[in-house]
Amino acid sequence: MTNWAPDLDKFPGPRYRAIADALAADIAANRLTVGTRLPTHRDLAFTLKVTVGTITRAYAEAERRGLIGGEVGRGTYVKSGVPQNAADAWPQLPPPSGDTPALVDMSLCTPSAAGVAEGLAALFASMSNPAEFAGLLEYPPHGGLPAHRAAGATWLSRHQIAVGPENVLVTSGAQNGMAIAFSTVARPGDLILTERLTYFGMKALTSTLGLRLEGIAMDEDGILPDAFESACRQSAPRALYTVPTLHNPTTAIMPLERRRRIVEIARQYDVTIVEDDVFGFLVPEAPSPIQMLAPDITLHISSLSKSIAPGLRIGYLVAPSRLMPRLTATMRALNYAVPPLMGEMATRWIEDGSADRFAETQRRECRARQALTADVLRDGPAVAVPSYGQHLWLKLPEPWRREDFVAEARARGIIVTGADVFTVGRGAAPHAVRIGISMPERREDLRHGLEVLADLLASPVGASVSMV
Repeated sequence: MTNWAPDLDKFPGPRYRAIADALAADIAANRLTVGTRLPTHRDLAFTLKVTVGTITRAYAEAERRGLIGGEVGRGTYVKSGVPQNAADAWPQLPPPSGDTPALVDMSLCTPSAAGVAEGLAALFASMSNPAEFAGLLEYPPHGGLPAHRAAGATWLSRHQIAVGPENVLVTSGAQNGMAIAFSTVARPGDLILTERLTYFGMKALTSTLGLRLEGIAMDEDGILPDAFESACRQSAPRALYTVPTLHNPTTAIMPLERRRRIVEIARQYDVTIVEDDVFGFLVPEAPSPIQMLAPDITLHISSLSKSIAPGLRIGYLVAPSRLMPRLTATMRALNYAVPPLMGEMATRWIEDGSADRFAETQRRECRARQALTADVLRDGPAVAVPSYGQHLWLKLPEPWRREDFVAEARARGIIVTGADVFTVGRGAAPHAVRIGISMPERREDLRHGLEVLADLLASPVGASVSMV
């Protein structure tokens, strides 16, 4: 049995994933050969100063990638030098020296964690009276405790949504809000319209619910009204899902006049609008949310995942009064209610101003990272769409194809997401990638990742790999 003990400081992300990445790196570099017996869960946990559960999860992840296998009574062995899925592999390069990260993951849109953990610790310290927890341990109302709904209305009022608590439901993040919304207004087989490029969580959700999803043509300002009207006239859709402010993935911001036109068409054809506004807080002087233009036909979804922390899992669903009973019944069926403790944490942060401070931290960090990004990519041949947000939409120049660019970037230790992940329907995806500039923990890591991408754009050595 080897005394394998990786240096996890070179691998960002959760400990279990860092261990699996380190394992993949050492296998790729032939430092661990096929048949090598790995340390037991307990021994490796002791060596790395982590829990046995972390090692169990890390080995499970490595096994999922096809790197290792285990037999009862014999232990865990290196199974292969080549992962079954190349996309799961750590780049086939030795770890870089110095402080350069081995892997820069920019595949997701995640907020900065600055100050949130400290705020959480202070919040828990302030909740030292057992009596404060009594009301948080009972079955809560399905739509959330009254105080939590009121805090949600207060938070929304700071972001252009004027609504009373009676029209707010507390959800477990935006994805849960989306599930509640579409499970209420649509049935399996119904048609939902969205942008031609859309949030991949929406694609997964409609597939799970048995809904049909159709993409609508869009330009740099979002959905094309004529295309929306044509789809309504021909297909009788049940609802429209849209991200009008800082669209995911293109970062488009729909102008006010276009929002009004979309509302007119939706009214004409009796289409419910589901507005995803998780990024809206990042945009100064953003156009009015669609909910304020058409509160009677709009379900508005927001979340604290981008403004505070994704692990908080608190969101707010705003809906017209006529739909509230049905939405509440759907929430009861799907997840009964949001855990009151999480709702209480969010409420206290909203009431004491912490939530505003966290959101402002995100805005400042996004501005700094967008400036850094513009500086690194300024002279490149690609077109980086300007944005206020936590991600960037990069249109690739010839001869790059998105699949080649994603693969070559991965081979150099940089993870980005190709446009095909967001494309709705069978049409060709554009040759573009989404870059989560907020995901790297340090700005230095972001700069390193961007510099690698800039070098790729300037020297497309792998751009013709898939061409025949």
